[in-house]
Amino acid sequence: MKIEPRKYFYDTEVEWITERKGIMRTKGMPDIDVACAPEFGGHKDIWTPEHLFVGSIEICTMSTFLFLAHKEKLEIASYKSTAKGEASMVDGSIRYVSLIVKPVVNIFKEEDRAVVDKIFAEIGAWCMISNSIIPEVRIEHMVKCDV
Repeated sequence: MKIEPRKYFYDTEVEWITERKGIMRTKGMPDIDVACAPEFGGHKDIWTPEHLFVGSIEICTMSTFLFLAHKEKLEIASYKSTAKGEASMVDGSIRYVSLIVKPVVNIFKEEDRAVVDKIFAEIGAWCMISNSIIPEVRIEHMVKCDV
């Protein structure tokens, strides 16, 4: 008997509204206003593909951390992160050349610090979004224990 690998599908729909603005939708979730970035003739204060790309890596890092923390039975006080993507011209086209996610995890017990470090060492193998892109995603985490 041959076992087929699992396949996952994620659908979105984008509808142009006016100028360089649109709405992104998917079934069962709130709509998101989207636009071209101001640098490319778009609008400020509206989600752009550039922000959503960096954000998807940051969200994947958090959700993967929380998944692995649950597997390790690790309880945390908080998780917060920032992310930055750097894009520049490479071989005649603009692309991301650097992506850095900086999570800060606050733990309850100092002895959990090693578990957090272990989880962040494993995230690269688990995060589907980071595994699907060319530039390496650097994760520079910090662990705090406010005992």
